[in-house]
Amino acid sequence: MAVARLPNTSPQTLLILDLLLAEFATATWCYGYDLSRRSGLKSGTLYPILVRLAERGWLETSWAAPEQPGRPPRHMYRLTAEGAAQHADARRRKRGQPA
Repeated sequence: MAVARLPNTSPQTLLILDLLLAEFATATWCYGYDLSRRSGLKSGTLYPILVRLAERGWLETSWAAPEQPGRPPRHMYRLTAEGAAQHADARRRKRGQPA
């Protein structure tokens, strides 16, 4: 059985996971611009992280209707239970603790 390679657990990835984990208990959706604003990450850093996490099943994604007519829809992100568990493992590894 092949073990899936874990996504990069760079400081930037862990920051995004931390932000999403804060919303996990309430199942709150976050949109990319909000995550960019809260993390201070530029879109060229943020969106590749979000894509990688979604591809591995750590994030659930959805499109939300625009809040105002004429505005584009928003791409929303929410941490999955798998993502929350993997995030905890990644944090332990960063601290040098066994997974």
